[in-house]
Amino acid sequence: MRISNIKYQISNKQSLRPAGLKRATSMADLMKSHQTSIPSVKKGEIVTGTITKLTPAEILVDIGAKTEALVLEKDKQILRNILSTLKAGDSVQVSILNPESDFGNPVVSLRRYIDDKLWDRLADIQKKKEVLNAKILEGTRGGFLVETEDGISGFLPNSHTQFLDVNSQNLYGTLVKVILLELNRPTRKIIFSQKAAGGNDFEKIIKGLKIDQKIDSTISNIAPFGVFTTLQIGEKIAEGFVHVSEISWEKLDSVPPDFKVGQKIETLIIGFDKNASRVNLSIKRLTEDPYKEKLEEFKPDQKVTGRVSKVLANGVLLDLPDGIEGIIKKEKIPVGTSYTVGSELSATVSEVDRKRHRVVLVPILKEKPIGYR
Repeated sequence: MRISNIKYQISNKQSLRPAGLKRATSMADLMKSHQTSIPSVKKGEIVTGTITKLTPAEILVDIGAKTEALVLEKDKQILRNILSTLKAGDSVQVSILNPESDFGNPVVSLRRYIDDKLWDRLADIQKKKEVLNAKILEGTRGGFLVETEDGISGFLPNSHTQFLDVNSQNLYGTLVKVILLELNRPTRKIIFSQKAAGGNDFEKIIKGLKIDQKIDSTISNIAPFGVFTTLQIGEKIAEGFVHVSEISWEKLDSVPPDFKVGQKIETLIIGFDKNASRVNLSIKRLTEDPYKEKLEEFKPDQKVTGRVSKVLANGVLLDLPDGIEGIIKKEKIPVGTSYTVGSELSATVSEVDRKRHRVVLVPILKEKPIGYR
């Protein structure tokens, strides 16, 4: 009777097991049935997480793994950008560098996320034409490497500087106001402009200036193609430019060596370049054109003799008497005919180009070739 009761109790307990619950066959099966599902990550994956700690010494991100992910960043500039633009609680995307380190933490990078945010911000700055403060770091061929206060590095071309002596070593460390002129993310190229940072002030500055007005200038920079100057207009300053062709009535290939930075010169206003925020100037127009009367001596169909000075793709240049330049255009050169510098030839005057101080010529031919125009 007692044994029967024990069997009954055991049988009765077994009947109380909920339907569908199977007996665990091993301890491993029992532990497996109680494990919480934790997503695994792979190297190279990009996952979303939340910043839980953000200090210069340690940055942690919760990506849903067993432990928080540790951000690894050796580049100091990128680390500064992370610390200055993000905060604890922010949702971010991280790249998996190592699913699990020796200490059990996933190792991740915020480099791509920060890079995307930076370029989005740069595009917004460029669109709004925000004026930034940038420090000149060093000079390069054609301009300067500069860096803004929040670490944006780029190139400032000489052609977009204003009131700077580009040959001076004292500029390094100087703060200048710039705007973002050009962005190219694939090549990671950032171009700044100091001139364009002046905004609409240029039109206000030049309001009282007129064409053919004489004005004193101070040379600020010298390039092979011309001279940059500063113009003091009341309490304001504007930039001026004298092209090499406006320095002298004589034809020059480059700026004469007697021009020096800091030198004061008298100039004549000949135009306004609003796109470049620059006043176009001339030195030669302060004097009478010495070639005006000489050009009057050349008449159509007049025969002249000249010496070849240059052979160009669009024709041949000749030195004529009294310093006048002649040109035989390419289409007037007979097929199979070639000229050499220094050779003398005869031609007839076709027309006088007074604007370019040039006489247009046609070669004198003994026979007219077939197809000659």
